[in-house]
Order: sequence, then C-alpha cells, then structure tokens
Amino acid sequence: MKYDHVDLVLEQWRNERPDIDSSPMAVMGRLVRLSNVFSVELQQVFAKFGLNNGEFDVLATLLRSGEPYALTPNRLFRALMLSSGAMTNRIDKLESKMLVQRQANPNDRRGVFVSLTKKGFELINEAVVEHVHKGNKLLSPLSTSEQKSLAMLLKKILLEHETTRGQLD
Repeated sequence: MKYDHVDLVLEQWRNERPDIDSSPMAVMGRLVRLSNVFSVELQQVFAKFGLNNGEFDVLATLLRSGEPYALTPNRLFRALMLSSGAMTNRIDKLESKMLVQRQANPNDRRGVFVSLTKKGFELINEAVVEHVHKGNKLLSPLSTSEQKSLAMLLKKILLEHETTRGQLD
C-alpha cells in the first residue's frame, strides 16, 4: 500500500517522541483528513442545488421524517444538534428560497411546524440522489464488506461518545 501524509506524521512523531505511542493518530489523522475531503466533495453536490451543508441537512431531515415532512423547530434543532438561533437562521434562509414553510401547530397556538414546500420536496429528492451517488464514489476504494465493517467500527466509537455526552436523538 502507498505511503500517505499520516504515515509521514507518524514517522515524524516516532523520531521526535519515541517515548509516546502515537498510533491513535493513525486513525484520528485519517478521519480528520477524510472529513475535510468529504466536506469539500459534498459541498460541490449541495452547490449544484443552490444549498449549503446546513440547508441540505434541514431539508434531508424533513424528508427522512416522512409524511407530512414537517417537524417543529425544536425537533429540528435537536436532530441537527444546533442552537435555536442557528436553526431559526437556517429556516429563515430556506423559507426565503421557498423550500420550507412555517405553519401553525393546530395543537399548540404558540407553536409552528416547519414543512417542505413542493419545491423543497422536489429539490431535496434530487439532491439526496446526488449525495448518495457521491458517497458511493468516495467509498469506492472499499468493498461492500469493508464498508460495512468500517461503519460498524465507527459506530462503536461514536456510540461510546454520544452516549456519554447525551447526544442521541
């Protein structure tokens, strides 16, 4: 297998600090570098649809919630782990693009639902297909079996940290 940037970093740490075990950096460094690659690649997908990552997340969350494709702002910001102010900002931008709309909650006079508009529904359905296609390309160096194994290993780490921090939703 070829030598990557993280191999160089690990070699430098072994030379400079042979007294520490820098092996966790092999995983962490590669995850961070891949996160940056994935972010750039996915942002290109979102840009095709006039969206940014955050806007895609809101629309995708509404779509995956199922019919009627509507959630309260509170459910949205908890699902996306945002502050209420950041959520309001995203909803405002998506509303100005006519991709979502706010509707009164019939069960709570003070509450609202955020729902996909017809335009938003059509846009996110197209965007999610491109998103999955890009994901397949990004993960193509791994076999299906390797992807499943990696997903389970990452899940194991994530569950430990999400559970201890109470970030499950």
